[in-house]
Amino acid sequence: MLPREELLKRVENREEVAKILDKAEKALKTWELVITDFVSPAVLAEIERLFSKLTEVKLISWGGYATAERQRIGIFRQEMEADISQIPLAALDIAGNFLFDTATHRDFLGAILATGIVRDKVGDIIVLGERGAQVIVTPEIAEFLETSLTRVRSVPVTVSTIELSQLKVSPPKTKTMTTVEASCRLDAVASFGFGISRSKMAEAIVNGDVRVNWKEVTQPSYNLKVGDLVSFRGKGRLQIDNIEVTKKERYRISLTRFV
Repeated sequence: MLPREELLKRVENREEVAKILDKAEKALKTWELVITDFVSPAVLAEIERLFSKLTEVKLISWGGYATAERQRIGIFRQEMEADISQIPLAALDIAGNFLFDTATHRDFLGAILATGIVRDKVGDIIVLGERGAQVIVTPEIAEFLETSLTRVRSVPVTVSTIELSQLKVSPPKTKTMTTVEASCRLDAVASFGFGISRSKMAEAIVNGDVRVNWKEVTQPSYNLKVGDLVSFRGKGRLQIDNIEVTKKERYRISLTRFV
């Protein structure tokens, strides 16, 4: 059995993590690969941190393409082998003419949830502009959505199953930047990267709108390191690519901004 209470101490997403620990205990008992529904990047990062401490079970995750944010997790005993091809996913094309009534990610998600589908069954949504969107879902709801999802905003749509290889995933838009700071403090670096004042950035951090490696950080003085991913709700993400100490003992920090 897993040390549940110890693992659940100080976790941020307690309810979701507890459900996944239930899946892990099932995997231990049945010697089977047990699959979760889709989880958010924050939950996945927390699970990966917790499972790195365990020797009895291993995990894999897959969301349909390399940079998918929402993914399903496969959990199995450490004596077994498994790969992402064993994680069942379905891809749907939502076709319609959105030229005169543009739909956003929120519109497509809202239309899907309005059919009665719960969020955990839905992975990433790839918006294709005036042509519609593509969505990754758990296979058991694919046929239902083909018949039940008939409109997004004012636009009639046709839903059909496609192969994962047909997903039209565009590379993320990025911008490389460099700043020189007195420290590697989160508020200072994020202020530069997201282009807002340091005081507003500090306020956003304290309010819980900023995550580092998908974990909530509420201390503006938190020190960043190379490889850290900073996400700011509604503003995008920053990747810390490199940190060098200058001759004047300041920090030259290279960033990638994901828009």
